[in-house]
Amino acid sequence: MGLSDILLNENHRESFVDDCVKLIDKQVAAAPGLGGLALKAAYSTVNGIRADYCAQVVDQLLPEISIVLDPMWAEGVNNGNPVEYLAQRKSEVADELLQISDKRVENSTRAMVKGAYAKLRPSAKTYVEKGVPDLAEIINKHSAI
Repeated sequence: MGLSDILLNENHRESFVDDCVKLIDKQVAAAPGLGGLALKAAYSTVNGIRADYCAQVVDQLLPEISIVLDPMWAEGVNNGNPVEYLAQRKSEVADELLQISDKRVENSTRAMVKGAYAKLRPSAKTYVEKGVPDLAEIINKHSAI
């Protein structure tokens, strides 16, 4: 079963997106210091656009996410533990995910989104890396459904 079969399965997609949004909410809430305050402010701004904005973006990115993560997930499955495999490669996973969001924001017409993203992008990799193990757990949970 490929990663796209897991992430794009219409029977479980909404639940998967909900789990991802909860992870993002948790990561943002736990962000420390001044960088954390900036992240929280930007996240609040983005969520102020529309209540389900984050879920909508995650859902829209799923096809691209499944494409870039599929080879790593498959390699992890072949090695016996895809969750651990992705967690050990959190820097590479973060780079792949951020390339997707960079392209998306670059093509966005929303100045508020672009501005918030530009402020956060320099520290984004650290935040994304912290979330990779939990993301891998979410993928694994949904692969078992």
